[in-house]
Amino acid sequence: MAINLEEGDLVLATVERIIGTNVFVKLENGEEACIVFSEIAPGRIRNIRDYVFPKKKIICKILRISGDRMDLSFRRVTPKEQQEFKERQKQSKSYESILKNILGKKGEEIVSKILKEGSVYEFLQEARETSEGKKKLEKLTGKGDAEKILEVLNNQKQKKVILKKEISLTTTEPNGIELIKSILGKIKNTEIKYISAGKYSLKKESEDIKKADQDLKDTLTNLEKEAKKNNMVLSVIVKQKEKK
Repeated sequence: MAINLEEGDLVLATVERIIGTNVFVKLENGEEACIVFSEIAPGRIRNIRDYVFPKKKIICKILRISGDRMDLSFRRVTPKEQQEFKERQKQSKSYESILKNILGKKGEEIVSKILKEGSVYEFLQEARETSEGKKKLEKLTGKGDAEKILEVLNNQKQKKVILKKEISLTTTEPNGIELIKSILGKIKNTEIKYISAGKYSLKKESEDIKKADQDLKDTLTNLEKEAKKNNMVLSVIVKQKEKK
């Protein structure tokens, strides 16, 4: 198994064959995985080919990794996750092109080596952002080519994504306003805006969708701990779709 793949990760898979009530797929790194029919769609499936068929590419979520076996789910991937994954795939293809243009004939081989460990996008993002990642790139491509690759990446205009969450933060304590200001004041690297009584928006902007999403989740987790400690009530506001 690729060492960077974990339960909960999203992967791009190509349907290879359908046997009994199992769909066998191949990942980008060449590994095989399995999806049982109940993880293709909820309820009874009358015709599996309404959902998947050989050679179709699908975005799946890793449910379990046990030894050499990997179980996936197709139905548990939300529309938001699909969109974010597609954006990352698009950026990853751009990064692959950069590697192949700079490295020439050995570019294809280098891309294959990276894919066996994880994604090209994450590998090069790590190389851009950390000294450890840079060393990995240098070891793989040589110092001279690594510098050329990083120069191109750093000169690229990265598309930024904006993630938002609306929360309700209330308290019956007499010094409630001061408590709320104190708790929200501890949040770093996240834009906070007052909406109305007890309601606030949190906004995170980043070039990395996955990182922005995780940072926002971490912020909410820390807020929940602080709210509980101060006898406050915190909830995430879920907007309902308007009925037409």
